[in-house]
Amino acid sequence: MKPVRSWPVRAMRLEDIPAVMEIDRLSFPIPWSERTYRFEITENPSSHLLVTTADSESIPSAIVGFSGYWLVVDEAHISTFAVHPGWRCQGIGQALLQEVLRQAALQGATSATLEVRVSNLVAQQLYANHGFVPVGKRAGYYRDNNEDALLMTTYSLKPAA
Repeated sequence: MKPVRSWPVRAMRLEDIPAVMEIDRLSFPIPWSERTYRFEITENPSSHLLVTTADSESIPSAIVGFSGYWLVVDEAHISTFAVHPGWRCQGIGQALLQEVLRQAALQGATSATLEVRVSNLVAQQLYANHGFVPVGKRAGYYRDNNEDALLMTTYSLKPAA
């Protein structure tokens, strides 16, 4: 049996912003601004941003994915989630999502929600594999093309003991 590779996940730092913004730009039509990342890291107490790293030949501990969530009472709202296009399909998204949900549960979250494009079936499958189910739609949610968002929620988070 082939060993499963582990993907380290840690809190995002200010010096990570340029690498995260590059992944954001490659992944989304309307990426977050540097100002938004700085605000989320330094000023928003509800915000939790994480990065996934991997050693590559050119850059040791390169950032290959990131995610963010806002903890509001007992709900984690996943605000952003992306894996570098060159690193997809290697289990990074799965590892990152597991860690996001684990950390949110440790902080008292009992559920998690997110929006995903109705056309993004790969992401929807990833979320479904982690207990997310469709609970609604947000019509015209995405500003770049007026695409609807599928609202997905998981109620399977276990609060910290």
